[in-house]
Amino acid sequence: MSWMTFGTSGIRAFVFSAVATLTLAAGASAQAPSAGGQVTFTRDVAPILQRSCVACHRPGEMAPMSLMTYEDARPWARAIRTRTSSREMPPFHIDKSIGITKFKNDPSLTNEEIATIARWVDGGAPRGNPADMPPPREFADSGAWQFTPDIVVKFPAYKVPAAGPDLYGNLYADIPITTDRYIQAIQTRAATAGSRKVVHHALTYAVDEPDKEVTGDDSLGVEGGDFLVEYASGKNAEVYTNDSGVLLKAGRKAMVSYHLHSIGEATDAYIEVAMKLFPEGQVPKHIRWSKQLAQATSEIDIPGGAVARIDGYVVMHKAARILSFQPHMHIRGKRQCLELIYPTGGASAKTEMISCTNFSYNWHLNYTYTDDVAPLIPAGTILHVITWHDNSQTNKANPDPKNWVGDGQRTIDEMGFAWIGWYDMTDEEYKAEVEARKAERLRASTTQQQGQQQ
Repeated sequence: MSWMTFGTSGIRAFVFSAVATLTLAAGASAQAPSAGGQVTFTRDVAPILQRSCVACHRPGEMAPMSLMTYEDARPWARAIRTRTSSREMPPFHIDKSIGITKFKNDPSLTNEEIATIARWVDGGAPRGNPADMPPPREFADSGAWQFTPDIVVKFPAYKVPAAGPDLYGNLYADIPITTDRYIQAIQTRAATAGSRKVVHHALTYAVDEPDKEVTGDDSLGVEGGDFLVEYASGKNAEVYTNDSGVLLKAGRKAMVSYHLHSIGEATDAYIEVAMKLFPEGQVPKHIRWSKQLAQATSEIDIPGGAVARIDGYVVMHKAARILSFQPHMHIRGKRQCLELIYPTGGASAKTEMISCTNFSYNWHLNYTYTDDVAPLIPAGTILHVITWHDNSQTNKANPDPKNWVGDGQRTIDEMGFAWIGWYDMTDEEYKAEVEARKAERLRASTTQQQGQQQ
């Protein structure tokens, strides 16, 4: 029997698909068109776009065009078909043919929705009856947080020159709390359109003393401080389970360790961090951790024109519940998989591939498992991260396919590891959770069988 409670065992895959930029959102699903009937924008396509596209594809947001109305969407009909059919859009790049397929805040389209869009375009992209158009979605102000924050930390602006080397350093701001609190949700954002172009990454800490340098693994924090959250281009909010949180100590300063790069024009970078907190005095059952794990076991070495694979490993010394998986690479990153190697003790280890995802540098997405399938692992489990980089001409984001690429901090260099979110469990908690999952599967199976017999 698998130690894991959900997934596809022993699968390895290496499938490339194009990557681009588009949108995140949530809402109602589309009404399926009648078999053989004409597919129209107002009745069939608009509900799909409202659910999964217009949160970003609307005036004032990050996407390059609006898809709010028929007049907005019609000129882009073929592009919409191409991007959705290849599953480049919306930007949720998990391969759902492998491992776990259930994630929180999943904006991806169903096969039926993709087919509906294709039929609409192939049928001439008709408008349809205006009376069928769903009411427009209502949004908060442009650039609103993905949750309602209790506090927002705003770091001082930093002017990035039009040209020059990549910039690294720290900025500081006050944390407006008077007692120790626990973080329930957290989100970093580059607060303006210009900021989003120049912020490569931003790592936020709570520190006792300003001007402490980050040493070693950024996610381990700084001397006398605690790591809070990572941000890179396109990163979504991190929302923790109700029984886990991150400690935020009163009296500390917020520090963001930034990596900025020039874009050809002088730009002010504005970085902000929002937090939703547990009620004052409430302590969650588990401390939630987020770290960059399974660094490559050998140096990254990618010749010009080549596709290269690297592997990284880390031992989890305690039983744990894996909450989220976020690949981290740079421009030539193409795909990453997360495999579990269980401590079976035999001659051959039992393995389970739980997640594979394509990668776009524009979307550093945190894939959060739903509570009922979040991997439960025993102490001694090894996380195996498999990463592919594409340094060839087929990678449209590649600035120079002829040039060798190696390890480095700069945007033009490469990395390959995963940000893993988890909380530790006692062996007793782990065993109880596994038994509870087994009982739930048995209950669901029994209910299904009874329904089939009626």
